[in-house]
Amino acid sequence: MASRGVGYGGGRGGRGDGAGRRPGGRGDGRPPAQPAAAGGSQPESQAPAPAPPAATPVSSKSVAPPGRPGFGTEGRKMIVRANHFLVGFADKDICHYDVAITPEPKTRRINRVLMTELTSKHRVSSLGGLLVTYDGSKSLYTAGELPFQAMDFSIKLGKPPRETEYKVTIRFAARANLYHLQQFLSGKQRASPQDTIQALDVVLRESPSLNYVTVSRSFYSTIFGQRDIGDGLECWRGYYQSLRPTQMGLSLNIDISSTPFYKPISVMQFVQECLNLRNPDPNRPLSDRDRLKLRKALRGIRVETTHQEGKRSAYKITGITSVPLIQLNFPLDEGNQMTVVQYFWGRYKYRLRFTSWPCLQSGNDSRPIYLPMEVCKIIEGQRFTRKLNEKQVSGILRATCERPRDRENSILKMVEHNNYSADKLAQEFGIDVTDKMVNVQARVLPPPMLKYHESGKDKACAPSVGQWNMIGKKMINGGNVQRWTCLNFSRLHIDGVKRFCGDLVKMCNAIGMVFNPMPVVEILSASANNIEGALKDAHQSARDLQLLIVILPDVTGHYGKVKKVCETDLGIVSQCLKPDKVERANKQYFENVALKVNVKVGGRNTALQQALTRQIPLVTDQPTIFFGADVTHPAAGDDSSPSIAAVVASMDWPEITKYKAVVSAQPPRQEIIQDLYCTGIDPEKGTPVHSGMMRELLVSFFQKTKHKPSRIIFYRDGVSEGQFAQVLMYEMDAIRKACASLQEDYQPPVTFVVVQKRHHTRLFPEVHGKETDKSGNILPGTVVDTNICHPTEFDFYLCSHAGIQGTSRPTHYHVLFDENRFTADGLQLLTNNLCYTYARCTRSVSVVPPAYYAHLAAFRARYYDEPSEGSDSASIVSGGTRESAATGAGAAGPPGTYRRLPRIRDNVKDVMFYC
Repeated sequence: MASRGVGYGGGRGGRGDGAGRRPGGRGDGRPPAQPAAAGGSQPESQAPAPAPPAATPVSSKSVAPPGRPGFGTEGRKMIVRANHFLVGFADKDICHYDVAITPEPKTRRINRVLMTELTSKHRVSSLGGLLVTYDGSKSLYTAGELPFQAMDFSIKLGKPPRETEYKVTIRFAARANLYHLQQFLSGKQRASPQDTIQALDVVLRESPSLNYVTVSRSFYSTIFGQRDIGDGLECWRGYYQSLRPTQMGLSLNIDISSTPFYKPISVMQFVQECLNLRNPDPNRPLSDRDRLKLRKALRGIRVETTHQEGKRSAYKITGITSVPLIQLNFPLDEGNQMTVVQYFWGRYKYRLRFTSWPCLQSGNDSRPIYLPMEVCKIIEGQRFTRKLNEKQVSGILRATCERPRDRENSILKMVEHNNYSADKLAQEFGIDVTDKMVNVQARVLPPPMLKYHESGKDKACAPSVGQWNMIGKKMINGGNVQRWTCLNFSRLHIDGVKRFCGDLVKMCNAIGMVFNPMPVVEILSASANNIEGALKDAHQSARDLQLLIVILPDVTGHYGKVKKVCETDLGIVSQCLKPDKVERANKQYFENVALKVNVKVGGRNTALQQALTRQIPLVTDQPTIFFGADVTHPAAGDDSSPSIAAVVASMDWPEITKYKAVVSAQPPRQEIIQDLYCTGIDPEKGTPVHSGMMRELLVSFFQKTKHKPSRIIFYRDGVSEGQFAQVLMYEMDAIRKACASLQEDYQPPVTFVVVQKRHHTRLFPEVHGKETDKSGNILPGTVVDTNICHPTEFDFYLCSHAGIQGTSRPTHYHVLFDENRFTADGLQLLTNNLCYTYARCTRSVSVVPPAYYAHLAAFRARYYDEPSEGSDSASIVSGGTRESAATGAGAAGPPGTYRRLPRIRDNVKDVMFYC
C-alpha cells in the first residue's frame, strides 16, 4: 500500500455518493483537493533527504468553518444554568487609538503605569475629559473622539538619577462598528467583528487589570484568599473573565480560578521549605545537589533586600554562586579585593551568619551583584510557572476542588463583588452586565448499549449514570498472553509479588483473556539503581516476551525510564504498577489492570452494539477511520525541549475500538502538527518520497481492515480559538496531500472537529439535588448547543462523564470542516457514544477517546525526549526536518533546533501501548 498499485489503485476511493463528487460540492469555504505529487513513491521506512519548507497551502484561501446544520433534538430536555452573564451595550461611538511608547518598556506593568500617569495629568487638558481604557500594549479606546488625530506626550517615571523619560504617541486608528456586531450576534452575518468585541472586553478588564495580578484572562489577589501548598508556594484564588459572542448576544463568562504563587517570605525560609531543612546549620555547606535544586527554584524570582532599615532595593535572581559566601570577593577601585562578608560588615555593620552557603546572584556574569540569602525577601505577587511536584499538585487540588453548588455560589459572589453596574468606565461606554447566570436549554442523551462476549452471563449492558462493571461479563475479544514475567523494583517481598501476579492472571482469565498462569522466566526483584540493566537482562532471558509486568520503585520518578527503555530500545509491552497499589490491591484494581493489559496485547474490551449491527449513520455504512491528534509543549522557561505531536487512528471497522499511535517531535511551542504529511527526495534515486503521520496511519488502516477509508473523522485536541484558522489551513491541507499521495484522485470526505477542554464554561443543575449524579453534577450525556454557543457556527458543549469530585467541566466541540454533512444529533450522539468505549475503565470519559488517546500518547513520548548518554535520542534536528520525515505541510513556525524522538519499536506501536 506504500505505492499506488496496492489497494489504492483505480476508482474514487470510496466517495460514497456514487456521483464522482462529494455531496454539496466544495462550498462553505472548504479547501479544494490537492493534486498528488509527481513521480513514484518509496517504502515509508526509507529516509528521505530534507525538503525545503512547504509553501502556504493553496487551500488557505477563503477557509471558513461550516454553519450550524440545525439544533439537536435527541435526548430528554432539561434546564441548566451556565456561568455566563448577559452583557448589553449602547450604540456608542467607540474609537480605537494606536499607542506607541519609546523607549519600549520591558513589561505591561510599566505600560499601565505610564498610561495611568498620562491620563491623570492630561485627561482634562488634552483628552477632552474622556475616560480611556488601555489594553496594556498598543491599543487604547474611548467612547467618543479625542480632540486630536495624533499627539505626543512626555511622561517621566522614577526619581533621579534613575529617572526615565518616555514618549507616548496616541494616534487615531479606527471606529468600532457596533452595527456589524449586532448583525453577527443575530446570525445575519458570518464574519465576527473581533475588533469591536476586543474593545468592549478591554473596557471590562480595565479596573481589575489595575487592581489585581493579571495572568492571561484571569485576575488574582490575596483578598480572594490563598492557601499554602508546600515548598515555598501558595495557591491564590481569583477569577477568570472573558467576553464572548453567543446566540443570546454578548455574554461575560466568569469562573473561579486558582494558580500558584511564590510565598512572600524570606529567602532563608523559602530555602528551608524547598530543601526540607528544619534547623539549618550556618556552618554546614549545601550539597551540590541542593545547590542545583535551589538555583533552579530561585532563578527568575524578584527579591528585595532587608538589611537597610527604611530602604529596600529590588533585584531579579539570575543564579546562585558555585562557591560559598565567605569565598566571594569583588575588586575595589584601588585594585584591591574585598569579600562580601567584609563589605556587609564595613558598610552596614551587618554580620552575615550563613557564610558557608552560596550567595544569590543578580545581573550578569561580567558584572554580578551578590546578594546574601539571609538579607533577601521574595516580593509578593510572583506567579510560579514551573512544574509542580506531587505534594504541590495535591495541595492545589484541595484548594480548588468545589462541589457544584459551592462553585456556583462562589461565582455569584465574585460577580457581586465586581459590581460591574457601578463601574464608571463601563457606564461611559454604555455597557451593562446582569448579575444572574443564564438558564440554558439542555438535553440528556441516552447511553449506548455495550457489547460483551457471548460466553459471559451478560452479553450486553446499558451503563447507568456513566458507569458499569465487569460482573458477569467477558471481554468481547480477549488477548492471548503466553510469554510474560514480572520485575519487582520495590521493597515488596517477592512472595507477595508472586501472589499478586497469580491473582492478576486469574482475573484476566476470568473476564475473557487467555493468560498462561506460569511466567516464562522466574519473577525477580531488582535494584532501582539498575533499572535499564535489569530490563535488558529480562529481555535477554525471555525472548519474544509478550508482556512485562513492572512493579515500580517506592520512590517516584522511574516510570518514564522504564517506558522509554521498553518501548524504544527493547520492544517490550509493559504494565507498570505502583507498589502501594499492589500491596492493597482489591478486585476493582485487578479488574482495571486487566482492562489495560488486554488492549496492550491486542485485545478488545467492549464495543458499541450499534457499531456491530451497522447502525451508526455516516460511520458503519462505509469504512470510516477516526483520528485523534494533540500537541504537548515544554514547560514554561524550557527552550530546549521540543513540542511533541501525537496522532492516533482507529485500526478496526466497524468496531472503532483499537487505535494506533504515532508521535513526532517538532519546534518548541509550535501548535501546527508539522509531520502530518511530509515530502522529501530519495538520496539515492533522486525521486520524491512521501511520508508523514497521516499517511502511515492510512496505510496501517488498510493493512488491518483491507478497506480504504471512505470517510475521515478527525478530532483535534489542544487548539485555542485564536489558532482555528491556522490549524484548519495547514492541517486540512496536509490531510488532503496525504490522501492524494496514496492515490491521485483519493479524496475521502473529512470532518474536522476541535476538542476543547481548557475553557471556563460550567453547567449547573437548575435545582441542586435534582437531575444530578452522586457528586451533584449534571448527568452524563448532557449536551448544549443553544444560547451560550456560537451565533452561527457548528459547536456544542457535552458533559459525557459522571463527576467524581469537584465541578464537572463539559468538553467543547467545534466543527471547523464538515464534508460528511453531519446533523447536530448525528455528531453529538456519535461523540457521546464513543466516550463509553475508552479502554482503561468501565466509565464514560469526559473527552472523546481518539483525542484522549492522542493526549496520552503525546505525554508518553515526552519521556522519550529525555536524552541518555550515547543514545540516538540525544541527536539534534534543525529546522523542520528529521531523519525519517522531511518538512511537513504545516511548517509555518520559525526554524529551530530540537531533539528528535527515538523510534518506537514496531511490535509496541501496533498495540495501544500508551494505555
